[in-house]
Amino acid sequence: MLETRRPESAVRDVLPYRKPKLGRDYWIKDNALPNALEVYERNLAREDWTMGAPWRPEIWPGIRAPHALTSAELAPIEQWICEQAGVRALKQESPARGSLSHNHVQLVGEKESTAKPHVDSLALCDFAGVIYLHPKPPVKHVGTSFYRLRMPGGGLGGNTCPPGCVNLPQAFGVTKLPANAWAQDLEVENVFNRLIVYRADFVHSATAYFGQGDKRSKRATALFFWKAVR
Repeated sequence: MLETRRPESAVRDVLPYRKPKLGRDYWIKDNALPNALEVYERNLAREDWTMGAPWRPEIWPGIRAPHALTSAELAPIEQWICEQAGVRALKQESPARGSLSHNHVQLVGEKESTAKPHVDSLALCDFAGVIYLHPKPPVKHVGTSFYRLRMPGGGLGGNTCPPGCVNLPQAFGVTKLPANAWAQDLEVENVFNRLIVYRADFVHSATAYFGQGDKRSKRATALFFWKAVR
């Protein structure tokens, strides 16, 4: 349900559209880690998890823990991103409130969340990334998707946060959009040890989640957020 404006005035095409292009707007590296199974098992064995939704009033779902990768494991990943994106270096910004969940492992079950299209805070990152860590995803369509705005009349709108705004609430002037406000534009499949990196201003989400109960059954990813040094 929309807040502060009527739906017909809030769901308007204020977003620029650019079809996501591999090698320009997002990048994929398969076999990203030489020791991916070791990383997965090491993180599953952790006991320092923080609970997200639906157990706590957080915007992120499932459970998370920091330091998913060691510095030695992360360094070649960041070097590859710099080469692909044409930036000199990557860094992390410190948020004024809360924390930036960079290099966190996240486990989310199928009943713990659904797709929630969003852009990452452009005040904190230029690029975001995910490494899929579950060795054998039991279903398809559980990777990462890009979305574009679905207009009230049935047409399709934009998919990127406009210049001058740091997130979608600022762009639209509302805190929420209807669940059907977005249409899937492009999907990247969940493949074990695949890294996907994308520009943070593109509307995106986990496509879906899987697993119940045991941590080993759930969608597992390592999450990253970077500011570019150009």
